[in-house]
Amino acid sequence: MSNFEEVYDRKQTKSMKWDTLQKKFQSEDVIPMWVADMDFKAPDAVNQALIKRAEHGIYGYTVIDEDVTSAITDWVKNRHGWDIQADWLSYSPGVINTLHMALQAFTEPGDKIMIQTPVYTPFYNIINVLDREIVKNPLVNNDGYYTIDFDDMESKLASGVKAFILCSPHNPVGRVWTEKELRKMAQLCLQYDAMIFSDEIHADLVFQGHKHLPIASLSTEIADKTITCMAPSKTFNLAGLQASYAVTPNQENRRKLDNAFLRQGFNNSLNGMAVTAMEAAYRHGEAWLEGLLEIIESHTEYIKEMFAAHAPELKVTKSEGTYLVWVDCSALNMDKKELNRFMIDKGRVGLNAGQDYGTEGDAFMRINVACPQATLEEGIKRIIHAVEAWRASK
Repeated sequence: MSNFEEVYDRKQTKSMKWDTLQKKFQSEDVIPMWVADMDFKAPDAVNQALIKRAEHGIYGYTVIDEDVTSAITDWVKNRHGWDIQADWLSYSPGVINTLHMALQAFTEPGDKIMIQTPVYTPFYNIINVLDREIVKNPLVNNDGYYTIDFDDMESKLASGVKAFILCSPHNPVGRVWTEKELRKMAQLCLQYDAMIFSDEIHADLVFQGHKHLPIASLSTEIADKTITCMAPSKTFNLAGLQASYAVTPNQENRRKLDNAFLRQGFNNSLNGMAVTAMEAAYRHGEAWLEGLLEIIESHTEYIKEMFAAHAPELKVTKSEGTYLVWVDCSALNMDKKELNRFMIDKGRVGLNAGQDYGTEGDAFMRINVACPQATLEEGIKRIIHAVEAWRASK
């Protein structure tokens, strides 16, 4: 069992989060609480499996065998109640790689692709780079709790949208969509013949009282129009090992997706360390995950309570999952560039600027709470002191 309170020095490990401070924030004097990886060691079972594999010392071509596929299918069934088959699986280095290939396989340049904003930045990037048209179905912010504008969604789908990229659970607003919401989104996509590409990378990171439902698990009809992207990377802090998979029940759709990968030179496989880590995590990581969920939920509540008590200008969005906290900073009355620099220069924290998730996020910041308590407390203390100084100057 990992010690979630131990502070590890991640500098000089080629860490994107810790070794690019000067480049990203123009300062070394910031606590990085941005990119979505954790400052926790992976489960011991994963590290031991990797050590054992490294001790063997031969790194030849790797196959994904029944041991690996059954680890995946068992995990998805036990955690999410979805009984998937091994031959539904395709593999890639990451979810964004799969979404990129899905867009190429099922849409054409100029086609309309729907996203629900504010949303994960790479969604915009892959749609733009492939010369598709972004169609926004903005989420509705109801005093810190986001919901879906279904009337707007239907009108946009009716305009000829070819595919809908669903973020479930949603990054950055932290919603875990209900069965009713998922069914309504799916039925609209079926009605208007839009494919569903569902990014479910945060599926395992759901708080008490909420349950993640894979949208494709709701019916065979929905599954036939859906490609579901999953991975152990966020769950077990394995992002650098690059292991993800897509679940595509429809055989013809799976063939199209796999052919898109082949055209780009991918062979539907993973590197040996990724395979080793994924199998170990899914077989032996559940107790570690339960401990993690307690930590990130308590950290989320800590931020909410501290801001309410000491920096009420910062409103924490009601989160139901993920280790990413979406904070409304509009009461500071700063434009998006000022807000970002304020957090860096005055708060001395490196966060994700809300503007990166779409114009709907201009007055927001995203905080990664997957860090030891000591790191979290220092980061939040810095933000509070900056806000108190701002308030005193008014």
